[in-house]
Amino acid sequence: MNTDMLNDQSSGDLLSDLDIPYQQATTGQRFLNYFIDNLFMRFGLSFLTGALFGVVLQFISPAFLENIAVRGTFAFWFFIFTIGIFNYIVYYTLCEKLMNGYTLGKFITGTRAIRLDGNPLTFKDALLRSLSRIVPFEAFSGFGVPWHDSWTNTQVIKAR
Repeated sequence: MNTDMLNDQSSGDLLSDLDIPYQQATTGQRFLNYFIDNLFMRFGLSFLTGALFGVVLQFISPAFLENIAVRGTFAFWFFIFTIGIFNYIVYYTLCEKLMNGYTLGKFITGTRAIRLDGNPLTFKDALLRSLSRIVPFEAFSGFGVPWHDSWTNTQVIKAR
């Protein structure tokens, strides 16, 4: 095993207990991944998804669309929240599976997600990672091993 490539992390780390020659992404890289991906989702993907749902609702039920958009009811805010959750799950699942563990943020920072055994993520792994991210307060788990890593036996590594 090439131990030069492993981080000098405590034995509580997911990868340090295994015989896999990968270097873990730093906390700074992971934060930058989160920041870039969330900017893209909130200002790009959410706008497009919201517009698409708005057009579809205009054809299906114009009265419902007018009711939630004009009056700013609970239904409007629930609709916005639902679009956000939908985007989170779809974005992370499709990107991490179809792009071999990369998202836009991971591509820019040179990191990617893999399984602990070193294999690429399966669709199930990517979906479970995405679902884990919507658990309240999951972002605060990033100070240690994030829940979306520990619960799915995955890790983000330096790819270059």
